[in-house]
Amino acid sequence: MDHTAPIVEDVLGISWLDFNLSNVLMIAIASLIVFVLCVLGARKLQMKPTGTQNFMEWILDFVKGMISDTMDWQTGKVFLPLGLTLITYILVGNIMGVAFMAVFGHDLWWKSPTSDPGVTLSLAAMVILLSNFYGIKVKGAKEYGKEFLKPFPVFLPIKIIEEFANTLTLGLRLFGNIFAGEVLLGLLVGVTTSGVLGFLGGAIPMLAWQGFSLFIGAIQAFIFTMLTMVYMSHKVSSDH
Repeated sequence: MDHTAPIVEDVLGISWLDFNLSNVLMIAIASLIVFVLCVLGARKLQMKPTGTQNFMEWILDFVKGMISDTMDWQTGKVFLPLGLTLITYILVGNIMGVAFMAVFGHDLWWKSPTSDPGVTLSLAAMVILLSNFYGIKVKGAKEYGKEFLKPFPVFLPIKIIEEFANTLTLGLRLFGNIFAGEVLLGLLVGVTTSGVLGFLGGAIPMLAWQGFSLFIGAIQAFIFTMLTMVYMSHKVSSDH
């Protein structure tokens, strides 16, 4: 995949402040798609849901099930909006690069935002920070701080390292799966555009891989959201 990213460097004259315009564009589009889905799902609520409302209610029930599986519902119901936002946003973000990829010049503009490690690690860092925030909010700063000293104070460095490890594994798992899928999809696109024989030999594998990538995108959205609820449960539940 011989393309580059449209990066704006040294924004506002700051040497370390760079922006990947492709990421900014795709994040905005993914957010807009999720917003439109939610508006359509809640615009005309009916007792017998159909169409988008039915789809969104199914996702809502699915997220409720994930929360109930990881913690008490009375404790975890506050995380329902977070879980719904994560699973829909990550799902949309994962499949955006499956349908097609757009390259202008040598810059790749249209892709999955979750195929960039900066995006996935930012999501993971947000989750870990929120889990610690809610841990302090529910248990209190003093009681929550004691959790890092259990079962012995010597475990404090290990508990701190665990927080960073959770961030890396949560973000890099999502990035690795989506990025690898887009790399192979780009190679298959190159084969199909190389000529008649290439098209005949690569069209079916490309369609098959697109279908498989949709499945992987859904699975990764589920895994990310489920692990988020597990981390939240560990922080706010008294039995952990």
